[in-house]
Amino acid sequence: MTQPIRSTCPYCGTGCGVLLTPTENGLEVKGDPDHPANYGRLCSKGSALGETVGLGGRLLAPQVHGQESDWDTALQLVADKFAASIRDHGPDSVAFYLSGQLLTEDYYLANKLIKGYMGTANVDTNSRLCMASTVAGHKRAFGTDTVPQTYEDIESADLVVLVGSNLAWCHPVLYQRLIAAKAERGTKIVVIDPRRTATCDGADLHLPLEAGSDVALFNHLLAQIYEQGAVDAEFLAHVNGFDAALAAAFNSDLSVTKLDPDLVRQFCNLFLRTEKTVTIFSQGVNQSSAGADKVNAILNCHLATGRIGKPGCGPLSVTGQPNAMGGREVGGLANMLACHLDIENAQHRDAVQGFWQSPCMPQAAGLKAVDMFRAVGDGRIKALWIIHTNPAVSMPDASAVRDAIAGCDFVVVSDVTGQTDTARLADVLLPASAWAEKSGTVTNTDRTISRQRAVLPEPGFTRPDWAQLAEVGRRMGWEEAFTYASEADVFREYAALSAISGDLGKDFDISGLATLSDEAYDDLSPTRWPIADHKQGGRFFADGQFFHADGKAKMLAVTHRPPVARTGPRYPFRLNTGRVRDQWHTMTRTARSPRLSAHLAEPFVEINPTDARQLEIKANDLVQLKSPQGSAVMRARITDAVQTGALFAPIHWTGETAPAARICDTVAGEVDPVSGQPESKASVVSATRFQAAWFGFAITLNDITPQAEYWAKAKTEAGFRVELAGATVPEDWEATARAMFGLPEADLQILQDKKRGVARLAFHKDGILQAALFVAPDPVALMRDYAATLPGQAAPDALTGRAPAHMPDPGPTLCSCFNVGVNTILTAIETQGLMSVEAIGAALQAGTNCGSCRPEIAALLAQTQQLEAAE
Repeated sequence: MTQPIRSTCPYCGTGCGVLLTPTENGLEVKGDPDHPANYGRLCSKGSALGETVGLGGRLLAPQVHGQESDWDTALQLVADKFAASIRDHGPDSVAFYLSGQLLTEDYYLANKLIKGYMGTANVDTNSRLCMASTVAGHKRAFGTDTVPQTYEDIESADLVVLVGSNLAWCHPVLYQRLIAAKAERGTKIVVIDPRRTATCDGADLHLPLEAGSDVALFNHLLAQIYEQGAVDAEFLAHVNGFDAALAAAFNSDLSVTKLDPDLVRQFCNLFLRTEKTVTIFSQGVNQSSAGADKVNAILNCHLATGRIGKPGCGPLSVTGQPNAMGGREVGGLANMLACHLDIENAQHRDAVQGFWQSPCMPQAAGLKAVDMFRAVGDGRIKALWIIHTNPAVSMPDASAVRDAIAGCDFVVVSDVTGQTDTARLADVLLPASAWAEKSGTVTNTDRTISRQRAVLPEPGFTRPDWAQLAEVGRRMGWEEAFTYASEADVFREYAALSAISGDLGKDFDISGLATLSDEAYDDLSPTRWPIADHKQGGRFFADGQFFHADGKAKMLAVTHRPPVARTGPRYPFRLNTGRVRDQWHTMTRTARSPRLSAHLAEPFVEINPTDARQLEIKANDLVQLKSPQGSAVMRARITDAVQTGALFAPIHWTGETAPAARICDTVAGEVDPVSGQPESKASVVSATRFQAAWFGFAITLNDITPQAEYWAKAKTEAGFRVELAGATVPEDWEATARAMFGLPEADLQILQDKKRGVARLAFHKDGILQAALFVAPDPVALMRDYAATLPGQAAPDALTGRAPAHMPDPGPTLCSCFNVGVNTILTAIETQGLMSVEAIGAALQAGTNCGSCRPEIAALLAQTQQLEAAE
């Protein structure tokens, strides 16, 4: 029997361990029971990883100007173009844009190449969009970017405060650890979020504060800490800035939060009376023009009470990407050097340059992400290398970013696919090894370094990223500096460099791993840094020793600043953007999984019922959002989970899956002045009903790219399902459908009422359904989840759009882990008398794996019980 290989999940920063076993059909994926991040648990995305490793859509050979090429030609062109730009326009005319999907070894070489050899700090990463405000807050408070806590603190805390974090959907395994602690030891949970999310289901208290008002709330808490005698005077001997921070807190106006004063009192009382308190914060804090100040407002409260670095006590930033932490460690951001050293510090620069024996080193920070793409747009940056990310969709003001990339003199994209909005703009495409094909290390949220191991062969002519970077370095004339036999060679060099950081009094030191043999590197178990003679793993700061020059922490005087963009008559709504449970970033991986696409198959915007009535928007209408930057169209979901005047839309859909729904086209490029992180949760938009002349739903065996003002495509077990809408009714639906499906000769069934604007068309070959289109003047009513199963089989009754009486319709998927639909759950509640989420799990398995669907199951159960009570 084949022994599974231990590796790491490639999704969020939780860093779950996985057991990978190749099979005839692909890859079997299970949770690793011995990994300290997850102890065998996996979320729906991790559980479905085996469905995402096929070669469909893979980039398997280099491409130059749209034509397949070879590595020698492609890499020589990259080296020549970057060298020419540096020669003719200076080092700041080139830039790298990286990703938290890179392994640490890849990240390290990119940083070494561009800073130490090309001589510019114009290297940034999509982690700038994720956790840059936390980096800035940590450095201001602690003297370096240190996460003081560990995951074990979640289990040992008596109170966990979640700020701007939908942990249930975005970090489901950590959420399950928290919910287990609540069940076992009564941990109290407070959620601070303008929106009611799935995480609120398990909370004791939800504070729906006004968007952007976190500083005012935590300043109020700091004032209460002082007034009610909760200050730790002994610990404050290790802290500077208390008086100024307290004065700013007393000058704060709590009313800007628009919170019920009683809710605030309850929260403050819980915090003040609970010594073992952990505050978990995420993108709702970071993605703000005041993100760094929000972080420091939270840190102030923990420093004032001495609740930091102790078991069950401290602040814990949870990161969004699998190796966002590794990127921070190697200096992957424009304002950092490797190993948490500072680019503005001459001693640090000299130390790193001396270790690398490099010819140059930038003297100041480079351009952060938003400014970098503005520099691309105005021609200051002439050669750009983008690795494993899709900024043409994910950056704020994304349409302007697309234009900038398209107009750049020379663009290289390294990725696993050429089918992204960004890859389509490249001059050179380099085929990269994918997860499960490449080897290296990643670091998770609580500083645990884990091995990611190859289990599948590299297909075609793909290469790992570190090898691509090293070869370009050699071709630019730096042969000795970039001669590596393996990723283990890169890791040993990086670990050796970290000893300099330790000698300079910084936190990051893994020099204990610098002499690992290849075999020991291959066998490396999950290990939390630091890994050095003076300190091994554990927490930081309980001893009052920090990393500022005087050894003390700093509390900052921070004041509330509202979001930069202001609502008004033209743009009356505040737009919040974020993730959904089963998708990841721009879906280049998750969209390949039918069961992940089944939960929420279409982009949507959440709108409060009061606002919907005023705008005359009904459930399932299409809504057009407009901002000063651009527009997006998506399906209306009417819910009181969002406040009046507020909207929520997910970030995942792209030109490949729903080109009219690229929500970052509407997001302003406003940034935090300290961290450079964009304000992705507080743009302003208008909302109107999208005036479509027709609506459609299509099912198809083969992939299609429709021609319509709106379409959204999702993978199914049988092919694809597509929602459509158009501004003009075609004259001939048969011709339109045949062209869309690419079926000029297929047999046709058609039902049409031109007067009513209704048409249903089904195309068959040899009695097998190839595709079908359902059209109506309003959103089409039919059993979508049943219809989506029909392509590829004999389906003579497909045009009914309804399941036969003898065949139950499972309804929309609610539990993606076990593919359990809403109707299946409702039927079980009714026929089996199920009265609890646990009973439903026992009967159907729904909610028993990652648990992220449990809040939705609970809501369904409550809705059913309310209907029964009303009858």
